[in-house]
Amino acid sequence: MTLSLYVDTARWRAHQQAVLADFPGLVPVAKGNGYGLGVTRLAEEAARLGTGVLAVGTAREAAAVDFPGDVLVLTPCRAGEDVPGLPARTVRTVAHADVLRALPAGTRVVVECMTSMRRHGIARTDLPKLPADGPVVEGFALHLPLDRPDGSDPVEEVADWVRAVSAAGPPPATVYLSHLAAPDVTRLGALFPDTVFRSRIGTRLWLGDVQALHAAASVLDVTTVAKGDRYGYRQHKAPSDGHLLVVTGGTAHGVGLEAPKYLHGMLPRAKGLARAGLATVNRTLSPYVWDGRQLWFAEPPHMQVSILFLPGDVKPPVIGDELALNIRHTTTHFDRVVDR
Repeated sequence: MTLSLYVDTARWRAHQQAVLADFPGLVPVAKGNGYGLGVTRLAEEAARLGTGVLAVGTAREAAAVDFPGDVLVLTPCRAGEDVPGLPARTVRTVAHADVLRALPAGTRVVVECMTSMRRHGIARTDLPKLPADGPVVEGFALHLPLDRPDGSDPVEEVADWVRAVSAAGPPPATVYLSHLAAPDVTRLGALFPDTVFRSRIGTRLWLGDVQALHAAASVLDVTTVAKGDRYGYRQHKAPSDGHLLVVTGGTAHGVGLEAPKYLHGMLPRAKGLARAGLATVNRTLSPYVWDGRQLWFAEPPHMQVSILFLPGDVKPPVIGDELALNIRHTTTHFDRVVDR
């Protein structure tokens, strides 16, 4: 019995082609858990798209991935970093001028620029300090914020950097972008016709069509309980007559683990407070769904399974049935990915 991710392969690939049409020259991103599908699978899909470049998160991912084209490492390299097994097709990201100067001659690099994200990157004042020889600078990269509450124009932010790079040296042949809409990329192309703008895209490419992907968990056991019966590690009492469902998916899969969220507006904040209040009395909604109803965790998820409470007025599943679950793909490790 497994935690499965079912892929409507034809629909999923049609979505990829639609994104590629909106972003000509896009660079697929395959990092971490491979957005729930695995880096190996995404590398195969990227090769099918024919983009020629695949972006990964770390140098160790670059050393492990099998891809016929260039592999761009998004995490900036550090001085003295030693990662064995990197193929010659690897392109490193550099975010500091001193690191660039320390790299061996011939190292292929993309220079990350400090945007309003303020995460990492060189400053404009560093541009004249970049060495004219040594590493091969194949482009510049701009990682942009998702939201702009100040109303600033992302195109103008990119344009300012392109002008700054051009003022300090040759105009950039290639600029890699993250989190820019397709019309904005088109605007940039019109402003700078001699520069190629390539969007690095992961979530939108692989997870943009939610109907193409279906997560499901197997039912391992069904136990009838009466109101007040004690169960589980902590011997909680059943709140009413019903059933305990033991299903695949636990903390080892990422079930029950949640990344912090940035909330906008009063309604999301109110919902967050309500969830927090329920959690204080051991009431936590699970991502599992049966018969159109989102079920409650009977207790916190175990390592590889979860125990759910099903009220007595709902017909229970039988062993071997599957429950749908709404789960964050970037934090989930599925036992298998099935094409259909």
